[in-house]
Amino acid sequence: MRYKPKNEKEIMCPLEYGLDIFGGKWKSRIICVLSANDTMRYNEIKKELSNITDGVLAEMLKELVADGIVNREQYLEVPTRVEYNLTEKGNSVLTILQNICQWSRDNTEENLGKKLPPCKTCNQL
Repeated sequence: MRYKPKNEKEIMCPLEYGLDIFGGKWKSRIICVLSANDTMRYNEIKKELSNITDGVLAEMLKELVADGIVNREQYLEVPTRVEYNLTEKGNSVLTILQNICQWSRDNTEENLGKKLPPCKTCNQL
């Protein structure tokens, strides 16, 4: 059963809307993984993310599809084949995520011992 919040989200500005669409721990990672590959199947995405649960991945993909960021293509084969890729809207987010990634590397405090390393997909954005 899908979790339903008690109160509707109160989006007060465009920034909050954007962060709701591609923010959080998993959505930006899924977008980055899909950006590094033309098309991926569910298990390929899960393998790339390694520590995501099936339930969370399925829910995040559903939300990204509903928001028009990810395209889901289901083929009528046995067994059923489902592929995911970024939509035009999804590709338009890549520059924003790359800029956030660069800002994070530039502004990591030196006392952490090392700068945050770039993720393998950021280099491909």
